[in-house]
Amino acid sequence: MLKDQQQETVLFRNRAAFAGGFVLFAFGILLMRYGWLQLMQHETYATLSENNRIHLEAISPPRGFIYDRNGVLLADNRPVFALVVNRQQAGNLDEVIERLTPVLSLSPEEISRFRNRLRVARRYEPVPIRTRLSEEDLASFSEVRYQFPGVTAEVEISRYYPQGELFAHVLGYVSRISEEEQKTLDPTAYAGTHLIGKLGIEKFYESALHGKVGYQHVETNAYGRQIRVLKRTPPQRGTDLTLHLDIKLQQIAHEQLAGRRGAVVAIDPATGGVLAFVSNPGFDPNLFVGGIPGPLYRGLRDHEDRPLYNRALQGIYPPGSTIKPFAGLGGIHYGLVDWDYKISDPGYFMLPGVNHRFRDWKKQGHGIVDLYRAIEISCDTYFYQMSDRMGVDRFHDWMKEFGFGEKTGIDLVNEKTGTLPSVAWKRKRLRAPWYRGEMMSVGIGQGYFTATPLQVALATAIVANNGLKVKPQLLRSSHGPNPVQPEPAAKEHIAFNGQPEDWDRMHEAMRRVVHGAGTAGGIRRGLVGYDIAGKTGTAQVKSIKQNEKYDESRLDPRHWDHAWFMGFAPVMNPKIAVAVLIENGRHGSTAAAPIARALFDYEINGIVAPPPALTEPASGGGE
Repeated sequence: MLKDQQQETVLFRNRAAFAGGFVLFAFGILLMRYGWLQLMQHETYATLSENNRIHLEAISPPRGFIYDRNGVLLADNRPVFALVVNRQQAGNLDEVIERLTPVLSLSPEEISRFRNRLRVARRYEPVPIRTRLSEEDLASFSEVRYQFPGVTAEVEISRYYPQGELFAHVLGYVSRISEEEQKTLDPTAYAGTHLIGKLGIEKFYESALHGKVGYQHVETNAYGRQIRVLKRTPPQRGTDLTLHLDIKLQQIAHEQLAGRRGAVVAIDPATGGVLAFVSNPGFDPNLFVGGIPGPLYRGLRDHEDRPLYNRALQGIYPPGSTIKPFAGLGGIHYGLVDWDYKISDPGYFMLPGVNHRFRDWKKQGHGIVDLYRAIEISCDTYFYQMSDRMGVDRFHDWMKEFGFGEKTGIDLVNEKTGTLPSVAWKRKRLRAPWYRGEMMSVGIGQGYFTATPLQVALATAIVANNGLKVKPQLLRSSHGPNPVQPEPAAKEHIAFNGQPEDWDRMHEAMRRVVHGAGTAGGIRRGLVGYDIAGKTGTAQVKSIKQNEKYDESRLDPRHWDHAWFMGFAPVMNPKIAVAVLIENGRHGSTAAAPIARALFDYEINGIVAPPPALTEPASGGGE
């Protein structure tokens, strides 16, 4: 069959025209799109391009410093290297972590923390992998830096506590912001910030210490490396705090505790300023700043001596005979006794119609005893009789005036209240009635009655002040852009129905505890230039049956009695009030009182020396 040449030519031309038209049409659309992008969308895409080149970075503010009353630095800031990753530049993070692990020996715990931080961090924020690089870490990473785009070693300002464990329980510490905290924090205020106060002063004054975040516009190259800073708004550093604490008093208290479990609180009665605040054993707060390793934390948490436990603020103990001066003033307040009221002490007290004997610490008794003598020699029988007449509800209302059974309001977090019993308290807490015999143990600071060392120190300061209430506070002053004002000294007096001279008489009774025939006579040896008013105390840890004799040799040492001393000095013009607790210290006269003497010597006479070796005073017996 012959081809139709003319027809094929026409067909070819039609196809060529169609193809040419289609190409021209498509090219026209391309030109229109190009024109649209260039003319109509220029600003939009120019901005996107610029954003790939220019980044807004948050600048963490330096945290405010913390000083003692003499200007000694207690909380500092120091530069450290941290390894951080920019997820927009690093690529596959699982692969990055897998390749980094042998370089830095990353632990599973570090990897887990990194993944947790990724979940809560904003997309553009760099996320730390390791917060404190050692020199060896830095050298190891520097050798392979080119293999990890988006991973850099950056300098961060980190918290540092130069005094180590000495102030751990009062300053607290800062640590990494947790996932739960991240949900509640203002993202603007904490942009670029990884640390936040967790305990103590660091947490209570977090808003002042934190400062204000700064920002900078940074130009980067295609690899994410910074070329230059285009604009910078500097951060505003946190407020500096000066505390009432005195480093020397703190050191003396710490050294005097000599490794024993216990607490020491010293207060200026005039201002309520806390001069010393020690809980022993302690811990190094620097371990927590960068994130404490799990095994180390568990070792602290599970240690039998509980170094993380703040005994001064949270320790709940029977206050023992330290409450007798407060209770004695209550007897005067309610008109139950006066300074001439006397009892005959046979060594025990019995309720009418009951065979149970509430024993005095001195088996044969103290003979004829008035209130002066009852305080001086710590006569239990006197206070059994008086507290029985007072009753638990009146006792509760009176002791509450001294701060027992409630928070003192100190500028710290997690304070415990202890227990100040009443009829209503027992009905609500234990769903049981109050029994008359229970008042005997409560009246001498045992039984249901518990308190913290801070509460005992506060009550001592109130007695030193002749009933003027004070509120304990650590903050003395502040300096910076967001100053915090300490509360003014208290002006409210306890509602007391006695006479003004009753306070002086109680001071004299407490003075006899040290300078008379009292239970703390041993600490007056070598005393120069001032007198001490005080009261010892012994708090049972393990109860004893009615006819059973207390035998330390048969008890585990952790079941020995707690030792207390509370007091103030000088008697005529008090400058310092102190409470000392020694867990299982047995006798307040020999275990706790010498520690208070050492603090008095320094605060009043500037003497830094341990007190002489003490022996149990002949009249000191069980206290």
